[in-house]
Amino acid sequence: MTDLSAFGPDFPFAYDDWIAHPAGLGTIPAGQHGARIAVIGAGAAGIIAGHELMKLGLDPVLYESGQFGGRLRSETFEGTEDVIAELGGMRFPVSSRGFYHYVDLTGSESAPFPNPLTAAAGSTVIDLEGETLFARTLDDLPELYREVARAYDAALEEGARFSDLQAAMRARNPARVKEIWDRLVSQWDERTFYDFVTSSEAFRKLSFRHREVFGQVGFGTGGWDSDFPNSMLEILRVNLCGLDDNQRYIVGGVEQVLHRLWQLETDCAHWGRRSLAALNGGATRSRVVRIGRDAEGRIAVTDCWGRTDSYDAVLVTCQSHLLTTAIDTDESLFDQKLWMALDRTRYMQAAKTFVMVDRPFWNDIDPVTGRPLLSMTLTDRITRGTYFFDNGPDKPGVICLSYSWMTDALKVLPHDAEKRVDLALSALSHIYPGVDIASHIRGNPICVSWETDANFLGAFKGALPGHYRYNHRMYGHFMQDALPPEQKGIFIAGDSVSWTPAWVEGAVQTALNAVWGIAHQFGGTTAPDNPGPGDLYPLYGPVPLD
Repeated sequence: MTDLSAFGPDFPFAYDDWIAHPAGLGTIPAGQHGARIAVIGAGAAGIIAGHELMKLGLDPVLYESGQFGGRLRSETFEGTEDVIAELGGMRFPVSSRGFYHYVDLTGSESAPFPNPLTAAAGSTVIDLEGETLFARTLDDLPELYREVARAYDAALEEGARFSDLQAAMRARNPARVKEIWDRLVSQWDERTFYDFVTSSEAFRKLSFRHREVFGQVGFGTGGWDSDFPNSMLEILRVNLCGLDDNQRYIVGGVEQVLHRLWQLETDCAHWGRRSLAALNGGATRSRVVRIGRDAEGRIAVTDCWGRTDSYDAVLVTCQSHLLTTAIDTDESLFDQKLWMALDRTRYMQAAKTFVMVDRPFWNDIDPVTGRPLLSMTLTDRITRGTYFFDNGPDKPGVICLSYSWMTDALKVLPHDAEKRVDLALSALSHIYPGVDIASHIRGNPICVSWETDANFLGAFKGALPGHYRYNHRMYGHFMQDALPPEQKGIFIAGDSVSWTPAWVEGAVQTALNAVWGIAHQFGGTTAPDNPGPGDLYPLYGPVPLD
């Protein structure tokens, strides 16, 4: 499935081909070289956009309100140099070819992620309603689990012509993709994920227990019941783009990809060989508190220390709700319909709890069962998902005791790190009686609840039924020729603007859309044999709904 994600169904544009083409992303007139662009947010979208804008000869000025890296946040355990907890994005499908372009560019390495029932995990334990099952592959589980897997595959084929769509996407045939996909949008946007499961012919033949197991165990990364209220269009994109398949992690932490890109010297128009860090004096600006127009009509950005600078264009990559909570944003910068979309964007909660342990003791073999002491674990208990990261026999290991979403994440929201660890260890003790995990823990736990972070207010977007129109408005905002003058020059990007929230590829693609839009504003053009997203958007852009 390596050809899918960079060629999505809503706008089938090959982003990976565009950024890898020897002609580059285009050129802008020499008279516009050095024009300053404010980039708000130093996460994946901000750093990638800044890097590409710099290469075009523009001057991107980065602002960051909190921690560099955004939700690509790799926190190092105390006393170590490279034993890390991935608090945000931690698994990256090989289909995310746009993202892996920058992974390769920065010399970063990846390895298979220990998802359930994968060779990287080694073994998996599924614990539901007190019944504990051990498996290495799907074939090791009872027939009910295989019935669930077959039913979901059949439901996708029944309702979405899934194999035809995948074939068109693999062939990179945009006309064929649009022919099939556009007919589905109006029908599927109004449906929840749960409605799709329960109303499909394949699942109607099965019991409630089958649907319950599907919610708890799901496909790919594990249980998906937290997404049951979401629009089925969003889940269908995950399947079509291979986002939940063949996932890898970044060795040493994904945040280093952005740090390396920030420091990477590259050949640029106007600037010569330069890095984004050097262009920014080695550090980002501080938190933005206001965005408006100055007396000359340029966009003025004020930081938390009262410094105001005016720019020819501004790219906003922070979570959309910050534009009405943390940043005093002039309403005239966006159409009211776009404000509706930005404000109605719904973010999901997520919580993780990590501990460092003395060694990867979970690989020890239980002399009674002949199995590893601990396995990647999916359960209906408070931990939901437990993952193990082996850094080698002579180095401390890391256990993600719990990764949970929505209601399960809210259950631990009031609790401090030690209490969260206690709750997780208590839950796991019922699954692995006699295994003393606590005796192996070293240092302090690392936890995150993204909804309590003032710079995020949630983990990632989860579109509800009826939100396609909102997403369309946000995603297509980089096409600004038809906008009134007061709304031009400010752009938005980030995974929550994309069609695939919670996946870094969406941040990459919307960042590249914004780069095209900003370059276009300054009279830039793309090479005839390497058209950009804005060049092909009128032909293959998302289907509008009334």
